[in-house]
Amino acid sequence: MKIKKITTAALLDMKKNGEKITALTAYDAAMAKILNASQIEIVLVGDSVGNVKLGYENTIPVTLEEMLHHTKAVKRGNSFSLLVTDMPYLTYQLSIEQAKVNAGRLIKEGGAEAVKLEGGLEVANTIKALVEIHIPVMGHLGLTPQSIHQIGGYKIQGTTQESKEKMVRDAKILEGAGVFAIVLEAIPEDLAQEITKKISVPTIGIGAGSGCDGQILVSDDLLGLTEGHVPKFVKQYADLKVEIYKAVRAFKNEVKTKRYPCSSRP
Repeated sequence: MKIKKITTAALLDMKKNGEKITALTAYDAAMAKILNASQIEIVLVGDSVGNVKLGYENTIPVTLEEMLHHTKAVKRGNSFSLLVTDMPYLTYQLSIEQAKVNAGRLIKEGGAEAVKLEGGLEVANTIKALVEIHIPVMGHLGLTPQSIHQIGGYKIQGTTQESKEKMVRDAKILEGAGVFAIVLEAIPEDLAQEITKKISVPTIGIGAGSGCDGQILVSDDLLGLTEGHVPKFVKQYADLKVEIYKAVRAFKNEVKTKRYPCSSRP
């Protein structure tokens, strides 16, 4: 039977059946329509919009209002994929009540179908509280960009025995809190495989090897649109930045040389 709309239950079935899950980011309706037509299972409105689209150095400055704006846009271009939105920094860490209000806005006003929170044990009670009011939650372990100042940069996590054991515990805790999936970012492949085998919910890897239940990338990285540093684990499937440069330069040249627009008479 052909799936008309991806749900959290559909993702669980995919894990059980051994079918890989695909996930990509979108920040506007145009990209959402492309991902929707391609039947990507999860579309993430990431707080990566900050450094990818808004010119911020990292994700930390991103506000709830900015996430609402971009989520609304993506919602208008999506009908197939599960629409997940990141809760930005300091919109869920201060109190459970704060998290409920802000997650509720992303669902009710933004049109998100789930939210994503970073962290392990420290956010478990918050996740449980959100799930109890019927807000689906995706977890995020490993390299958590909202903690970038604390962890000292964008580097691989879970490299010591102690940190590996903690991450496995955190994954089990998140599962117990009610997450429907967990993103595993920038961790060793063997650790990602271990976590994937030990929990019943899907794992979505980014820089975590092939053993996860699914894979996610930032769409701009995949398409060759990113300015500056691109993680080593990214496979670039196109070089659209070069093609855009060519088109823009061609337009400029034809206008300057009066070849565009050309006069046409019957």
